[in-house]
Amino acid sequence: MIITSLLDTDLYKFTMMQVVLHQFPGAQVEYRFKCRNPGVNLAQFANEIREEVRGLCSLQFQDAELAYLRSLRFIKSDFVDFLGLLKLNEKYITVRALGSGELDISIKGPWLHTILFEIPVLAIVNEVYFRNREKGVDLELGRRRLAAKIGSLKTAELSELKIADYGTRRRYSKAWQEEVLRTLAVQLGAGSPRQFPGPFTGQFAGTSNVLFAMKLGLIPLGTMAHEYLQAAQALGPRLRDSQIFAFESWAKEYRGDLGIALSDVYGMSAFLRDFDLYFCKLFDGARHDSGDPFSWGERLIDHYRFNRVDPLTKTLIFSDGLTVDKTIELYRRFKGRCLLAFGIGTHLTNDLGDPPEHVPLQIVIKMVRCNGQPVAKLSDTPSKNMCDDEKYLAYLRQVFEIEG
Repeated sequence: MIITSLLDTDLYKFTMMQVVLHQFPGAQVEYRFKCRNPGVNLAQFANEIREEVRGLCSLQFQDAELAYLRSLRFIKSDFVDFLGLLKLNEKYITVRALGSGELDISIKGPWLHTILFEIPVLAIVNEVYFRNREKGVDLELGRRRLAAKIGSLKTAELSELKIADYGTRRRYSKAWQEEVLRTLAVQLGAGSPRQFPGPFTGQFAGTSNVLFAMKLGLIPLGTMAHEYLQAAQALGPRLRDSQIFAFESWAKEYRGDLGIALSDVYGMSAFLRDFDLYFCKLFDGARHDSGDPFSWGERLIDHYRFNRVDPLTKTLIFSDGLTVDKTIELYRRFKGRCLLAFGIGTHLTNDLGDPPEHVPLQIVIKMVRCNGQPVAKLSDTPSKNMCDDEKYLAYLRQVFEIEG
């Protein structure tokens, strides 16, 4: 089995799931899979993927895993008790091969019982694809590239630049991700585990993967994802206030903890309209995940200043398709103007060759409905939008004053 632990997922799945348990336990949702790479035939692996998903649905949280989750300051005891009873149910997920060569994955059911499918299923699709397509991949090339990236970061000028691993969903394999994390922890030095916020003793801040955080003594990182703010479109009092409702619900759950707001579900302009003085003071910062990161950073810093909030007290997190070179460029632009954090995904966990021999999959699983109504994001990168209801998208653009 590729997935052998339900902890083999991103931390924000648990932080969002806790909010769902306490505030939206009856929500019903639907997710759909999409591969953005043209011409990739994933349908041929449908049976193998389906068997891996069946194995995923046989797993339960182990006592040591539950104890680890319980040790995190922001995870509540009743949530851990719920996880101790949880098993993913195969009836909520369908994996089909389409005649076009496309892979169709649909996840539909209670949000509380489907939220944990996304990350491990994406990891399964990746590993099944690459172990069938690239049986003789040269890991030495990946090791040389990783060493070069580490070398670029280990300079006196960049000694305060800290990176984190966000690469579970698009990793080449589980074994390769673990090797990358071990290498980063040794070569760059890792932060003090479990002592949140804790002083960092090196340049490797941690990982979004909870299993490897537990196994390797790293800091698990993450707060919220797009699906949380999308679901608020169907759960809040009115659509125009859904972003505000999502942030207020988050604050109700975490009381100022886990204070990084995701900024791109409706684009940066709509985010700044809603991210008023109250949220500027309450949240520790924001995360960039689409659009031009340099413009985003400048606008957010200006927004803090306009609201009489010192940007040096706030964290800007960059996580959109980062490479080490782009990370260094962003660090140089914003160093000394705010606090900074960088989450690198595919460039760490799936940089093992060059096209056409090796092309990382650009695959996603996105929420498309909540409580029977369409939900969507309108990010600053239009290709990231995913909704099958054009009328709803048009309405969403009108409500949030976004040009089509």
